[in-house]
Amino acid sequence: MTAPSPRRTPPHAGADAALGDAIESLLATASATEIPPADVCLKLARAFQRAGDRGAACRWATRVVDAGDDFAAWRGAAAVVAACGDAPQARRRARVAVLGSYTTTQYAQLLRLAALRVGVALEVHDAPYGQYRQELLDPASGTRAFAPDLVVLATHEGELALPEMADDPGAAVAAELRRWTSLWDAAGEAGARVVQHTFAIPPETATGHLGAKLPGSRYAMSRALDARLGEAAAAAGPHVALLDCERLAGQFGKERWFDPRYWHLAKQAVALDALPLLARHTAALIAAQLGLSRKCLVLDLDNTLWGGIVGEDGLAGIRLGAGSPEGEAYVAFQEYVLALKRKGVVLAVCSKNNEADALEPFERHPEMRIRREDVAMFVANWETKSDCIRAIARGLDVGLDAIVFVDDNPAERQVVRELLPEVDVVPMPPDPAHYARALSRYLLFETSAFTAEDAARTAQYRARAEIATAEASAGSIEQFYRGLAMRARIAPFDAVDLPRIAQLVGKTNQFNLTTRRHGLPQLEAFARDPSCVHLSLRLRDRFADHGLVGVLIALGAGDSLEIESWLMSCRVIGRTADAAMLAALSRRALARGYRSLRGIYRPTPKSGLVRDLYAGFGFTPAGERDGATTWVYDLAARGPIESPYIELTEVGTETDDDRRQDGASAA
Repeated sequence: MTAPSPRRTPPHAGADAALGDAIESLLATASATEIPPADVCLKLARAFQRAGDRGAACRWATRVVDAGDDFAAWRGAAAVVAACGDAPQARRRARVAVLGSYTTTQYAQLLRLAALRVGVALEVHDAPYGQYRQELLDPASGTRAFAPDLVVLATHEGELALPEMADDPGAAVAAELRRWTSLWDAAGEAGARVVQHTFAIPPETATGHLGAKLPGSRYAMSRALDARLGEAAAAAGPHVALLDCERLAGQFGKERWFDPRYWHLAKQAVALDALPLLARHTAALIAAQLGLSRKCLVLDLDNTLWGGIVGEDGLAGIRLGAGSPEGEAYVAFQEYVLALKRKGVVLAVCSKNNEADALEPFERHPEMRIRREDVAMFVANWETKSDCIRAIARGLDVGLDAIVFVDDNPAERQVVRELLPEVDVVPMPPDPAHYARALSRYLLFETSAFTAEDAARTAQYRARAEIATAEASAGSIEQFYRGLAMRARIAPFDAVDLPRIAQLVGKTNQFNLTTRRHGLPQLEAFARDPSCVHLSLRLRDRFADHGLVGVLIALGAGDSLEIESWLMSCRVIGRTADAAMLAALSRRALARGYRSLRGIYRPTPKSGLVRDLYAGFGFTPAGERDGATTWVYDLAARGPIESPYIELTEVGTETDDDRRQDGASAA
């Protein structure tokens, strides 16, 4: 997480001179380091709180999160955030119920702090100790009355109903799996997503190393249960996220994570000093479920992907690959970056270099792991890094708040922080041997699911940049559309596509008419409902297969078919895919005997793009209520909407035959 540069906020008129001087001194201290120390951030938060500037107090309190995992500092910062009340800087808001098998009071407070640092303002319900099962299953419970958007199951290994030794370990693990997945189902029925903490195994294991060889040992069954939970969560899609506590406990040190003093004193299963780490990772999963994952990693080149300066040292002079510890470290870093690409992170390059020099290692160096085709957009020139990052955002059609920047040069990092505060800047260590670890500690590349579209994302975004070039050279917009040679497949929801559909519903903001965040259980219910028209759209053109990029859900209302949800990926905005979806919907509506289509637009801060969408297709306004506008299209009088530029294949029409509309030739 980037540490925004300290603002030299002048003391408020209500602050006395001594307090103002203290603030100025602390700001000077904070500005002397890339990541201000936790104690300085906390002192600034409290000073601004005393001065009456709640916004500055809250900002500095959340910066404690960047400065390490000191429990006392986090607890103090959490108290400041709680006292500040509302958090206007938050990008998302959510109601979270923390249901624990141990005392979670401190954890819940720190979770609110960590979530705010990644842009999420939480209203937290901390359920009574040990009541997690009752709170989910009892319709009259406090958790059910709270109506959470997300449920965090903060549970520990001691809660597992597994014997020390089982004659039938498969049956024991299966029964235990059902105990936990039934809670996920209960949360889904209540309209909540789930973050499940998996089960870290304590270091005190009576079977010792033998336990790994005995399938019936509690140790082996606990490991097997975590693996089965992973399989079940994958099947559940983005509705369920797992937090790997076994990995975190190993990272922290198990004898520190499990401190028996805290358990015997206060039924605290996780040591207090480990709670900041646990809260930080939980907050990242919540941010992912709310659509705040970052999409694009922008990389410097010289002394970032290789040692040395290629324009001065030449291809043979850069340090990369076997033969030196430094060269091997850069290879390891590149391999980690490629692993991020494989999970869906888009790669871009931003380098102060001659383009030919910058490209040479990608094309000719035998030890180079990242190749030119792995990079969606390559910018090498002598412009400022901030201007180049803006150009990358425009070329890939992503917001600056989707970008993460990595550069070995602390001065370049600081300039980007100053000029592009929306961009997250990763603080990099001086030794490249630690580059991969430093990037791995950045948590907003967490995602709630993994789909085929994620794996192909770099190619899709590279195609987007090529499409932008084609648009600029086209003689007319019609020529541009026909030149794309677009083909779409529109079909009802199916089990294979539901995880991707749920992912789109959970994170799409710009082209989203109602911004209803349906979870996987509700989407499955729509798919089973014969009265519901549910459509997904896949689009490809001459540059790339963009995958599943559109979702539309419509329900009957008298003689009208009402669009309940409609959203599309920003990757295909401006390609007439919206016309293709409406064309398919209008034909289905006529086949079912509906006389009109009704659409609702509920404005959000990011959905202004589609404010006039319905008007552009001939819908007429039919009233406004609670800020939402209703639009009506008269099917009986005007007939179906046309899609002239996309070759459209429809699956699952009312006649159950595939229908092909070659719009390009019809035009």
